[in-house]
Amino acid sequence: MKRAVVPEAYQSLDQRSRDIFRRIVESYLGDGEPVGSRNLSRILPVSLSPATIRNVMSDLEHLGLVYAPHISAGRLPTQLGLRFFVDAFMEVGDLSAAERNSIEAQVRASSEDQSTETVLTQASQILSGMSRGAGLVLATKAEGALKHIEFVRLEPTKALAVLVSQSGDIENRVIDLPVGVTPSQLIEASNFLNAHIQGRTISEARQEIGQLKDETQQALDALSQHLVQQGLAVWGGAGSGQPPRLIVRGRGNLLDSINAEADLDRLRHLFDDLETKEGTLQLLDLAEAGPGVRIFIGSENKLFSLSGSSLVIAPYRDSEQRIIGALGVIGPTRLNYARIVPMVDYTAQLVSRLLR
Repeated sequence: MKRAVVPEAYQSLDQRSRDIFRRIVESYLGDGEPVGSRNLSRILPVSLSPATIRNVMSDLEHLGLVYAPHISAGRLPTQLGLRFFVDAFMEVGDLSAAERNSIEAQVRASSEDQSTETVLTQASQILSGMSRGAGLVLATKAEGALKHIEFVRLEPTKALAVLVSQSGDIENRVIDLPVGVTPSQLIEASNFLNAHIQGRTISEARQEIGQLKDETQQALDALSQHLVQQGLAVWGGAGSGQPPRLIVRGRGNLLDSINAEADLDRLRHLFDDLETKEGTLQLLDLAEAGPGVRIFIGSENKLFSLSGSSLVIAPYRDSEQRIIGALGVIGPTRLNYARIVPMVDYTAQLVSRLLR
């Protein structure tokens, strides 16, 4: 799991402040309740008075790391505080041999009927049962290597984007053209794409072009750059034919964290979004955006901004190390991240091996 760079202001916290902050977060992850200065004074490794602890808590609140949900109440970590804890303090352990054996036995048993759907459903069920959150698996249609992309103007503001794979398959999509696009710009965009996509899948091509921003800006004008992005997005985004399949197990686990009708509405909103084509594509983009396991807390991603949920997600790959899907856990922000990260990581590795 890649860690974010911790801001200097937070690095300047002294050991006492770090200890108090860590205990506040660990208490929240354990029971979801605010912790006060008197309780902290009993569990800290050093002897500090409640008054001293309150002063430190006030400093942490000023930094935006904790907040008081009620007057005279204890403190809870903010979303920023949880991110700081994950990046700076959390120690990711490993699964026990028994846990690994249990996951592997269940997934392998489901693979005996040679059904990919069964393997993925079982993986989602395992993640749900072990995390007490909702386990999800995202399965994409297998992508073939690309050979050629071409833009053919149909009318002043419409063009046909033609995609040819190395296996000879041809797909066509009608795209909107920006006002003022010339025939030469269509050719320039096609040539630039073809210089970088050959032998790659759509996902790999999107990643490659995304890493060539400076080169794209130097080689193409603004309208041609727009065509390049649109030419890839029409297959990878909302214009693509079939959305990835989303398998979710353990939705009922999330009801345990529901305290009010508003929370239930936010949870419904989350699953409504997830089950749209755009929502599933967003999930795949999250998994593809970095190597290994990634953690998204609350509104760090707009998909979860209204539900206040957290996501731990990792991609799984085919025999050529191409990303063909993603799996993970969705739950409240007080997920046991240190335990779930290795669980998601190992399950993703196991599914990758079994689907090759």
